[in-house]
Amino acid sequence: MTFFEELQWRGLVKDVAGEDIADKLNNEKITFYWGTDPTADSLHLGHYSSLVTAKRLARYGHHPILLCGGATGLIGDPRPTAEREIISKEKLNENLNGIKSQVNKIFDGKAEVVNNYDWFQGYEFTDVLRDIGKYITVNYMLDKDIIKRRLETGITFAEFAYMLIQGYDFLWLYENKNCIMQVEGSDQWGNITTGIDLIKKKIGKDAYAFTMPLVLDKYGHKFGKSEGNALWLDESKTSSYELYQYLINVDDEMVIDYLKIFTFLSVDEIKELEKKNKEHPELREAHKALAREIITDLHGKESYLEAVKISESLFSGDIKNFTEKEIQDAFKGLDPFTITEDLNLVDFLVQAKVCSSKREAREFITNGSISLNGEKVTDLDMIVTKDICIASKYIVIRRGKKKYYIGIYK
Repeated sequence: MTFFEELQWRGLVKDVAGEDIADKLNNEKITFYWGTDPTADSLHLGHYSSLVTAKRLARYGHHPILLCGGATGLIGDPRPTAEREIISKEKLNENLNGIKSQVNKIFDGKAEVVNNYDWFQGYEFTDVLRDIGKYITVNYMLDKDIIKRRLETGITFAEFAYMLIQGYDFLWLYENKNCIMQVEGSDQWGNITTGIDLIKKKIGKDAYAFTMPLVLDKYGHKFGKSEGNALWLDESKTSSYELYQYLINVDDEMVIDYLKIFTFLSVDEIKELEKKNKEHPELREAHKALAREIITDLHGKESYLEAVKISESLFSGDIKNFTEKEIQDAFKGLDPFTITEDLNLVDFLVQAKVCSSKREAREFITNGSISLNGEKVTDLDMIVTKDICIASKYIVIRRGKKKYYIGIYK
């Protein structure tokens, strides 16, 4: 299996520009680029699928350029339904710095990171019209799918012209960095072909590109913040434990596709996991491998092991030795209640709003449905004190099998 054939096997090739692109990727060492606009201070799992592909090309010997769109981010790539919100230059630069640090970490500092604002600052509007607009017809632009979809509801000239800026990015990188290929998600195909056409018309050279199918969740939604389901690459935004929980629970029918897209496991390793997934799905070995590979690549082995520990401890109920960080990661999203005094267990459960009344509290306790810090409690006369706290201040209450509450002693 050639390198290009492996990319196809992994489901990473959708649209292709350049008849001899397979030969270029298999037998030459070329410079390629992938770009994103800094609309947030962190990339998310949807971006990571593209970054892994770029990293895969880099491992094969190709030179990656990662473009952060300081210029294009000021406008915003046209969305299918509505115009993007304009963000300030200060916020844009803050986001850009965050993304740069993430890219450098993922690529171990071996990727070249560029900002298209560097070549657009000071570029006069009349020069843009002469150098770019002169070569691209309005008819050509109107024929792009994303533009067609917006014509009925309306599209601003800024968004309409976005493809010209991205097209010029490709031309600039071709001329200044010998970058002959662009690799993006399939939603960027119209912008990519604009760049290829601009290169051909302005300097008479052939450029190459391929797009990757957009990675969807089990509901057919993209992994993106605009979809409201973003899994951030920044560990402070999405902890390794949160990422682990998501990955360990992905749909059985999708886990093998995700292993192909998101991991560097070999073809044989993935085929073996596919076999195990079919024969013993209850073991979830493919899911565990997916979580291990992604979290280790993003956050390191220690963060992965910590995520596994939290998950296994919650399952077994053994949480007494959790650190403060592990408590915060495990119960992120819960609204803690404040504990100011020692209380009888029944009163404690009512005050914490675990139970609606003392009668209900007594029923839950008697039925063995209440656990404090992982230990079942059945003594109606028990006094809850700070002595039982985890990390000196936390009390974790579980009602039933999965309903958690967390209190903080003040």
